[in-house]
Order: sequence, then C-alpha cells, then structure tokens
Amino acid sequence: MLSYKLKDRLIFKLDKVVLGVNMQPKNRTPQITSREMRALEVNAQYFGISLLQLMENAGRSVAQETITRFKKNKKAAVFCGLGGNGGDGFVVARHLLAEGFDVTVVLVGRGRDIGHEAALSNWGILQSLQGKVTLLEVTDSSLIPKVDAGIVIDALLGTGTKGKLKPPISQVVDYINSLNAFKIAVDVPTGIDSDSGEVLGTAVKADLTVTFHKAKPGLEKAKKYVGELVVVDIGLPSEMERFAGPGDVLLATKPRSPTSHKGDFGRLLVIGGSEVFSGAPTLVSLAALRTGVDIVYLAAPTKTAYAIASMSPDLITIKLEGEDLNPANIGTLKPYLGLVDAVAMGPGLGLNPETIKFVKSCVDEVEKAKKPLLLDADGLKAFAKFKRPLKVPLVLTPHADEYTILTGETLPENHDERVLAIQKTAKKLNAVILVKGKVDIICDSERTKLNFTGNPGMTVGGTGDVLSGVAGGLMAQKMDAFEAAVAGAFVNGAAGDFVASEIGFHMVATDIIDWIPHVFEDPMSHLKVRNPSGN
Repeated sequence: MLSYKLKDRLIFKLDKVVLGVNMQPKNRTPQITSREMRALEVNAQYFGISLLQLMENAGRSVAQETITRFKKNKKAAVFCGLGGNGGDGFVVARHLLAEGFDVTVVLVGRGRDIGHEAALSNWGILQSLQGKVTLLEVTDSSLIPKVDAGIVIDALLGTGTKGKLKPPISQVVDYINSLNAFKIAVDVPTGIDSDSGEVLGTAVKADLTVTFHKAKPGLEKAKKYVGELVVVDIGLPSEMERFAGPGDVLLATKPRSPTSHKGDFGRLLVIGGSEVFSGAPTLVSLAALRTGVDIVYLAAPTKTAYAIASMSPDLITIKLEGEDLNPANIGTLKPYLGLVDAVAMGPGLGLNPETIKFVKSCVDEVEKAKKPLLLDADGLKAFAKFKRPLKVPLVLTPHADEYTILTGETLPENHDERVLAIQKTAKKLNAVILVKGKVDIICDSERTKLNFTGNPGMTVGGTGDVLSGVAGGLMAQKMDAFEAAVAGAFVNGAAGDFVASEIGFHMVATDIIDWIPHVFEDPMSHLKVRNPSGN
C-alpha cells in the first residue's frame, strides 16, 4: 500500500508541478555533451522511456532522412558496431528494407558478442529476415567485404568513443572513406570525439550526419567530417532534461581503480555542533563516509567533539576550544583546510554572536584556501547576515523558511515563479542553491533540476543533515557542485523511499544513511519503490 502511495505522489508531481515552464536559458546553445546525453538516456529509462523505444525512434529518423533523399530500390550498406550505435543501424536497415531498399548489414564483430540489450533485440529481428537482408560479420581487417552500394550508413561507434580507433574498426573506416557512395553518419561520424571534435586517428568523412535530440559540441568543430548536420527528435521532451534521476547519480560517481589509495576519493571537513547539538554534524559526517569519501574530519567544540567520537570509531574529530565555535578556533582549523578537498559547515552550530563571527571568518579562510564549500542550517543562517558571491564553488541547501532568511523574500506559491526566483538568487550569489521540499529545486545561474525522490516520513529531524553529507562528500570527490547537489538530492530521497518501503514512515535519519550505498551501487533500483508494479 505504501509503495502505491509513493508512485501516486510522483505522478501527481509530474502532472501538476513541472510541465509548465522551460527553464533553458535563451542564450544557451542547444547542445548536449556525451556524458549529459548518457545521463539523460538513463533518466529516460527511469521515467518510463525504454532504450528500445529510443533506438527505434533514432533508427527510424535516420532511415527517413535517407528515404527523402533517394528513390526506392537503391542499394544501401549499413556498417554496424556491437553497441548502441550499431543497434541504431540495425533499425535503419529494417526500415530501409521495408521501403524496398536492397540492404546489406556489415557487423564489425560477432553477433553473439553484442552486449547492448536493445541492440541485441534488433539484431535478432534482422536474423529473422535473412534472405531479405544480407548479414555479414567482420572479425578481422582481412575479412572486410567489398560492397556495392550507393548509400553507406556509418553506425559503427557513437558519442561515447574516446581514444584512437583500433583494428578492425580503423580499417573499416578507411574502407568506408574509399567508397564512391553517399555516406550518412548515425549520431556522430565514427572516429570523431563528439565533445571535442578531435579525430581519433581516422574518421568517417560523412556527407550527412543525423544526430539525436541535440547537437553535440564536437560536431561543430569537425565540419569536414560531419557534412550536412541534421538534428532529429527521438522522443525525449526537453522538460525531461530537468528531472533528476539515476543518470545524475552516475554523473557524480567516480570510478574506483584497483590501484586506488587512501585520499583518492577525497577528504571532507565538516564544521558544526555546539554545547546543545551534537547529532547534526555526526549525521553529515556518517552520510559523507557512506557516499564514498575516504576521510572525514569533524570539527566541533571540545565537549561536543568527545561526545561525537564516542558515537563511532569511523569519525576523526577536531576538538575546538569553547562551548560554542568562535573566531579563536580559526587558527586550529587552518592546517586542515590545506588537507581537505571540500568543507561542509553549519549543522548544529547555534547562532550566538561569537559563532556568527566565526562563520564569517571561516568562510573567508575557506575561500583563501580555494576549497568548495557547502553551507546548511545555522551556517546558512549566519551567512545570510554577510552574504556575498564567493570565488569558490558554493552550495546552499535551505528549506523554504531558511531561503526566506537567506534572501529576505518568501518563495512564490506558483512553482514556475518559485524556480525563477531561486535561479535569480543563485545567479546573484554565484552559488548552487538546493531548496528542499516536496519537489527539491536545484539551480545555479544557468541550470535547473527538479528532484522527486523522498516521502513524508523524511520530515523527521536529521534528513537534511544526511543530504548535506551526501552532497558534501561528492564535492570532496571533486565533482561539479551543481551535479553533486542534484545527485545528493536524488540519493537522499531515494534512500528515504527504500526505508519507507521497508518500515513505513516511522524512520530516523540513521536509517537513511544505511541505504545510501545501495542507491549509489544501483540507482535504477529505486524503480522498485517508485513503480513496484513495473508498469
């Protein structure tokens, strides 16, 4: 019953909240990088658009562009790789066949080695059409077949290609270039880095490139290889680019090498706590460790630091003199600012006058040390008294009331106006602002994301501290501040949804921390609680 309510709530949000405004800046070039496109595709799956659907739309669009340029009964050769781009090519071949074209598909590799699920499905369809379509497999450069075709479709490698092309792909590219045929590249010419435009040793010289959803930055820089550029829609609404999802978690996840060492995944300094509050900075620190950061230093007043140290052997505490933090503590903290990769400050600080002076001095020192900074709770409220743009990445994580303290303005009730107001403040402060709520709104000066994870059980104290720990931990791993905030919002809410699906809304913040690793390891698994029916 609970899972159904979670699903119902998400559908309400999609229908009522986010579909009314396009937040794309008017002056932004309509381009998308390869990593952004990959994240969007993953998010599309999460919201119900399958890779099989996207592949069908992509392949059909290329086929239609081909058909409009050539009469029926033309001979076409489609050169395909083993990945998603090759799968697009299989769909192209099927649609050309349906329009009466004489089609040959040249697969560079063995069909049994196709690892992309949607591509394998479309390869299977072509297998059933043998006799109508010619299927050839090339496993060695010496086996490249001679083809007789007036149209050549390049579907070898897609936007994720990095590094010099290797045989037999490189030889197949050279062979394609030698053919006296009209050459059409699928998404990007094989051998062109779609982000930089770099030629990766050799590249297909296309007469026409049909790219998907938006132009890729490298295509503008490689016009010699791109030829005519056509951008086609494959069923991804522009609004979906603003929805946080598992793809955003992948963007903010740093791959771990077997040769990794302590410190490779960052060091975070958490500053918080007071005579009264010890739990909040502890939650931040534990959440950051579960996010994957290697070392967390927790700086708190001496008595508070000893209390925190007794809670967990995983925490390294820095004992600062006084019952509350004060400007005299800055000297003790300075050496640590040189050691860490990011700072998260605020939870549990309190707001006595000396602590506010400490926050101001500490912000100045963090800026001098050129470290990314996250401010939450009392740290954010103290910052409101002297707020200014910083020269380092800054993330602010207020709820609606704290936003009013920060800006002196109440957020509008209308969702679209609320987003515009937050983005205006983000631009003014040169910051990333994550306003926590039923729908989390994350803005910097140009980008906006909306996060739908989370549930009413997360009104319990400490969940915002967990969010600060996740986002701060990602910042310490040198992630882009905006991407860290977006991923932090999704992971925190998704972990809370898993807890709710297990025990109901009677959760505590430490329950959420325990689920953080699971969300990072398999962010798509949130579908089980978002849409348990699988429909």
